[in-house]
Amino acid sequence: VSEGVDVPRLAVGVYATTISTPLFFAQAVGRFVRSRRRGETASVFLPTVPDLLGFANEMEVERDHVLDKPKKEGEEDPYAESEQEMDEANREQDEDTGEQEQFSFEALESEAVFDRVLYDGAEFGMQAHPGSEEEQDYLGIPGLLEPDQVQLLLQKRQARQIAHSRKKPDEEADLLELPAERRPVVSHKEMLELRKQLNTMVGAYVHQSGKPHGVIHTELRRVCGGPPSAEATAGQLRQRIAKVQEWATRMR
Repeated sequence: VSEGVDVPRLAVGVYATTISTPLFFAQAVGRFVRSRRRGETASVFLPTVPDLLGFANEMEVERDHVLDKPKKEGEEDPYAESEQEMDEANREQDEDTGEQEQFSFEALESEAVFDRVLYDGAEFGMQAHPGSEEEQDYLGIPGLLEPDQVQLLLQKRQARQIAHSRKKPDEEADLLELPAERRPVVSHKEMLELRKQLNTMVGAYVHQSGKPHGVIHTELRRVCGGPPSAEATAGQLRQRIAKVQEWATRMR
């Protein structure tokens, strides 16, 4: 969707970019936050990056304070869609500056996995196998029910799924991770310490191997996977720390 174009019917989005600044997130996801007809909802799929999930929670709180309630019968329809706006959006194209041709990229293999639903200030669901019944349960809910019905159904399915997972050993459970309530909570301070530890380990390995910092970080991402360190999860940071330690041990 081009900058400055408003599309009232915009209902499903995928946040597929490495940009994670609050302003960009608000501009992109804000296209989906609007007053809608009763029963209509919009869904935005986000990668499981702590900063992005935090932005989503903050935006939900701001939305509840800003959006006006629908007007009463007889008043102007707040949901009236503009066909002219739709036509303009369909015709709108980004200006081709040729900048994209100056950069090279390599497509890497990846697989998206459902993690959870953020709804009304709460988290529902957990990471499930792609295409499984657990994933379809949560992906099929938005847009089919009223908001209060959605929340009630999410709570019921969450409780049922957690109870089901507790009956099986972790290695036999259908879920790839523990339920959300049993996941370890990593504070912002702990994340900073992990990033600092990783940078310290990389710095030590720089002197040992003679390779630049950037080359080592790139190699860690290639071997361990995941986004840049600033966007990586605690588990990904720990994995990279362990890998650097392994490399350093081999060179002794």
